[in-house]
Amino acid sequence: MAAHNHQHSDAALANGKDDFLVHMEGMAEAEETMKSRPLLVKAYAMDDPEAPSLSNNNDNNDNNNCVVKHVHFVRHGQGFHNLMADLAKEAGVVWENCTNTPENPYVMPEITDAPLTAKGREQAALLQPVVAALRKAQKAPQLVVLSPNCRALQTGVIAFRELLVPEDAAAAVDDENTLDGAIPFLAHEMVREETGVHVCDKRRPTSQQASEFPMVDFSLLTDEEDTIFQHDKRETKAELTERIYIFFEWLETRDESIVGVSSHSAWLLAVFNANLQITNEDLKGWFQTGEMRSVVLEFVRS
Repeated sequence: MAAHNHQHSDAALANGKDDFLVHMEGMAEAEETMKSRPLLVKAYAMDDPEAPSLSNNNDNNDNNNCVVKHVHFVRHGQGFHNLMADLAKEAGVVWENCTNTPENPYVMPEITDAPLTAKGREQAALLQPVVAALRKAQKAPQLVVLSPNCRALQTGVIAFRELLVPEDAAAAVDDENTLDGAIPFLAHEMVREETGVHVCDKRRPTSQQASEFPMVDFSLLTDEEDTIFQHDKRETKAELTERIYIFFEWLETRDESIVGVSSHSAWLLAVFNANLQITNEDLKGWFQTGEMRSVVLEFVRS
């Protein structure tokens, strides 16, 4: 398995463990539902000798009903909502997840569509050498898909920054807002975090995101305002995995064989524990902030 992650505080690890247990509720039922869908997506570790080759995509055999892609999944770096939760944990504050209570740091209005902290930006930047090595080996993403939430947009732009400049371009530009993209950077509504109640997961208006991230194409977003978020109800695992299924249906049709995805912890947990057929149990673990997990995906139509 190709994975890259960084040091985290004890509070962050404790919160991750708690979040893992909470977000696994209802996952088994969602997984069973996904197994019955016409599109099945199998995931292999990058070094798995049983993993199919990208050359399968060039197979002209009429019986070939599968598509193969290399996908580099990234969880955003530390966001301000993560920091608030870590500080609350260290102070001994206890709260019930997905409730509108004063103790719950995730409902603070100040962290609506939470951006990255300085540490989060550093975590995202630590992935730049990984992306540079992929590019040097001619294995870099040909497409980057981003959740339209601020922290995932920031992480994707920072981590995959080198791909915003044509490979034969001069030295990198200092101002990320002036970069001329060499490959598509697309915001996709189906890649956003499990949502509802926690305002950190409510996205800002599309036009506002587009003005701050001009290097990202927001044309796939059909609504200016966030129509998914609900203040009084959290998305169910069935609803979340359905969104992910729609994303994989879309991804299957894309011409690009190598893709980067910048998303969120609960979304990624559902991807690897419900939507994908996993050949390596190590792939199912919780993503730490700033972690990249690279896999081979095989899309098979029944």
